[in-house]
Amino acid sequence: MATDRQPIRILIVDDHPVVRHGLRSLLAGQPDLEVVGEADTGADVLPLLSSHETDVILLDIQLKGQSGIEVARRIRHAHPVVKIIILTTYDDESLLHDALEAGVHAFLLKSVSHESLPDSIRAVVRGERLLSTPLVSTVLSNYQKLAQEQARREAGLTPEELQILEAIAGGASNKDVAERFFWSDATVKRRVQEIMEKLGASSRAQAIAEAVRRGWI
Repeated sequence: MATDRQPIRILIVDDHPVVRHGLRSLLAGQPDLEVVGEADTGADVLPLLSSHETDVILLDIQLKGQSGIEVARRIRHAHPVVKIIILTTYDDESLLHDALEAGVHAFLLKSVSHESLPDSIRAVVRGERLLSTPLVSTVLSNYQKLAQEQARREAGLTPEELQILEAIAGGASNKDVAERFFWSDATVKRRVQEIMEKLGASSRAQAIAEAVRRGWI
């Protein structure tokens, strides 16, 4: 890896020559950053890593032959110390998820300012993980959903019981719930009582308030 005396060695992987030229020109003005190679296909990456000492890869998602995400997985397996920065025009949530799952160290949009890209490279080498600002809210939203789902499971509530709570919170009566789920009134009363016990609530209103507090409804 790079040291204080040795420039951070960078490999650019993008299938657009204009993009590669632009990135190389941008980084050329940074004395502590050095572009050691370029590739336009995923197949070229591992051979280049074997012949070029590399600290950071700037990797596009859309490549000829295989996706940048698949390339990232191969890099993480063969060269785990190399830092991977996805640099793409795509802010698709599923691509972001797949990239993070593949173990990339940063997911940046190509709209990132020229001034911030060199600093992002340095930050990743220091061990930081980065996302472009527009993507942060997506990740936080997904995290919140996962946390809520985990809390629901820990409370022992089933998806069906959550639907009952949502119906009651919306003003549905026992009769309304019975018609919706094709149950008897007695079954509805029993299921509501079970929900209240799971939530430690002494009334329907308290059960609804607890579900709202936890962000389930």
